[in-house]
Order: sequence, then structure tokens, then C-alpha cells
Amino acid sequence: MQSEDIKQMIEAGIPGCIAEIEGDDGTHFGAIIVSEQFAGKSMVQQHQIVYKALGENMGTAIHALSIQTFTPEEWESKKKLRVV
Repeated sequence: MQSEDIKQMIEAGIPGCIAEIEGDDGTHFGAIIVSEQFAGKSMVQQHQIVYKALGENMGTAIHALSIQTFTPEEWESKKKLRVV
């Protein structure tokens, strides 16, 4: 499994989202996902949305995935903090 494959699965499964995936060992990855769908949902619910997008690949082709989820507003605020 490649980072680009995971990106495509997440973006197809969560329409309108933006996903950034890191990881080059083929089984361990990190993901930042920005989506309006996360608004008003708990972190657990947000991660469930991501797991649903990945389907059966989670736990098989993808051994470990570190997930950070943000609404677009949260992401904009975080980016401003990173620039300072």
C-alpha cells in the first residue's frame, strides 16, 4: 500500500475532503484529513468516518494509521499558528 493509494481512498470515501498522507514503509502511515463532515462530531466519530472510507484495508494492508482530523475552520486556525 502506498501513501497515494490511501489518499485516493480517503478522498473518494469522504467527498470534498483534503487528505495528506505520510509514510514510506508500506504499512505505517500518518494522515491529516480536513472535511466539513467532521463538524460537530467527536474525535471517535471523525475517525470512524475515515475508517469507513478505508474499508477492509484498515488492519490488513494498512497496519497502522495515525489520524488527525480537522474541519476547514480548525485547519485554517492551525495553519496560522504554524506560521507564527
